[in-house]
This record gives sequence, structure tokens and C-alpha cells, in this order.
Amino acid sequence: MKWEITYYSKQVTSGLIKWPKKLKAKLLRILDLIEEYGADLGNPITKSLGDGLFEIRVKAQEGIGRVFFCYVINREIIILHSFIKKTNKTPKKEINIAIKRMKEVNKS
Repeated sequence: MKWEITYYSKQVTSGLIKWPKKLKAKLLRILDLIEEYGADLGNPITKSLGDGLFEIRVKAQEGIGRVFFCYVINREIIILHSFIKKTNKTPKKEINIAIKRMKEVNKS
């Protein structure tokens, strides 16, 4: 049975659409793998950030992108937030957005 990927909001989807071409292509390939095998692809592709929050790590010539997601029941993965990295360390602000959204998703 395949995994289903859904998006927290249209804002998340439109943000990903605006990613640079090669980064977006790599992300789409990773999302295909996740739909087929689940999100436990391991480093350097996916990583647990703890407390049910995970990230997809995407790297291409145009830069580095991060996509935060969580699991919900029935083999569903929800894409919570994404951004293009501008520094080596992931800004806490970006993680906090994903955590807030994950809490909202888990309440419903």
C-alpha cells in the first residue's frame, strides 16, 4: 500500500512551486520515493527532528531546501512547511512554524 502525501495548506504548495527548478526536481523525486516506500529514507535524505517532526533535505546547484513533515494515521504524511536555506544552521523560526502546524494537525 502506498503512502499518501498531503499539504498543510495551499500556501505550502505554492511555496514549493516557487522553488528553483533543480531543487524542485530533486524534491519531486524524493516525494515519489516517499509515496512508494514511506519517509524513513534515512540520512542524508530524511531526518527525525524529534517529537514527531521530520525533515526532507534537498540539495542542488541552486542551494539547499528543507521540507518539514509529520505522519498521521492511515499512512498519510503531511507537508507542514518548507524554505530555502540561506545559512548553515536551520533557523529556529522555520522549525517553530512547522511545530505549530504539526500541533494543529494532530489536534484534529
